[in-house]
Amino acid sequence: MHAIEIEGKTIDEAIEKACEEFQMPREKLNIEIISEGASGFLGLGAKKARIKAGVMSIDVSNLGLSSHALKKEEMQEGKEGAETAPETPVSSESQAPATTVAIQAKLFLEGLLARMSLDCPVTVEETADSIVLNINGDGGGLLIGKRGQNLDAMQYIVNKVVNRAGGDRKMIVIDSEAYRKRREESLISMAEKLGDKVKRTKKPVTVSHMHAHDRRIIHLALQNDEKLITKSRGEGEYRKIIIMPVKKG
Repeated sequence: MHAIEIEGKTIDEAIEKACEEFQMPREKLNIEIISEGASGFLGLGAKKARIKAGVMSIDVSNLGLSSHALKKEEMQEGKEGAETAPETPVSSESQAPATTVAIQAKLFLEGLLARMSLDCPVTVEETADSIVLNINGDGGGLLIGKRGQNLDAMQYIVNKVVNRAGGDRKMIVIDSEAYRKRREESLISMAEKLGDKVKRTKKPVTVSHMHAHDRRIIHLALQNDEKLITKSRGEGEYRKIIIMPVKKG
């Protein structure tokens, strides 16, 4: 589907309409802001916000996944592991070099950043279930974007490209300047404050639409509170959460 222009009262409303039009979450769309709109004075002279939206696509060739680059990176990982090996035994987990999937993900992300003319080093942290790619040097938050949307977009692309070949699949998480941890702490704090409000007023509260990972944090933050119940409502990736008081009896 080609890019289309969409209007809304605000940029966020226009983006939400784009998500509904393409049936895709924000991180899978390429959004170009044409006009931010204006509220006018007393409703007079108001202008709608306008964006151009299309499905995100990227040329995955020449982005650092060549067999030569992959082999070189694997050799470097092994060399560094040998040079830094301590004399005293340590756990095998701390000694294990990055897997091929992790190296592929790192190389691809570095190639993507290079295409964006960004010189930001990438480090890898790997667990049994996931691969975390940390982008260093993004002090201005350019790569993070509003509510982490830029990180989410890159994360979606890297997961699609690296995991498309099958084999050992792992969830690839892209982070920068510990944003994911700060975001989680912020969501937990918000959930607790809204939960207190619901218990105080005895009325449900609706949380603005968010993607599945953020919704899960809200649910987990309140799941042990016997006076509250949380439910998701809506369709697609950007469903809303409703926090409600538990009815007696």
